[in-house]
Amino acid sequence: MPSRLRIIQILLTITALEFFGPAIRDISHSHLFNASWVGHARLHLAWLLGFMVFSGLANLYFIWRPAENKRRDLRIPAIWQACNLAGFWVATIAVDSYGGAIVDPEHHVAILRMDENVFVFSILTVVYLIALVLLAKMPGDRKRS
Repeated sequence: MPSRLRIIQILLTITALEFFGPAIRDISHSHLFNASWVGHARLHLAWLLGFMVFSGLANLYFIWRPAENKRRDLRIPAIWQACNLAGFWVATIAVDSYGGAIVDPEHHVAILRMDENVFVFSILTVVYLIALVLLAKMPGDRKRS
């Protein structure tokens, strides 16, 4: 049976894969090459996609590199991934305030009557929270009072 450390690493790897999803999906005519988008908006998307890919690579590095204190090392991608997940949920919750849309019927599909992004991020959030609970229970570098 895999150790708690290995399980946390696998769970955080699963959730880190989301950093690569937008580059796979959004470097297309629906987003980055969408002629109806303002050029400057496309520049910001290209920047964001680059940031996400490099964030994913950095996450995988911290998840799998050998480290003397692995618990401390795993907190780095855990915090980073919390920012990614929270950013999605804030954008989704606030969608009406900035005139956005969660669903683009031309490019998104429904899974169990949910937009694919909401469905995937719901699963990723649960997987992430399981990893976080396991990480919190992992013995390590707790400060002594």
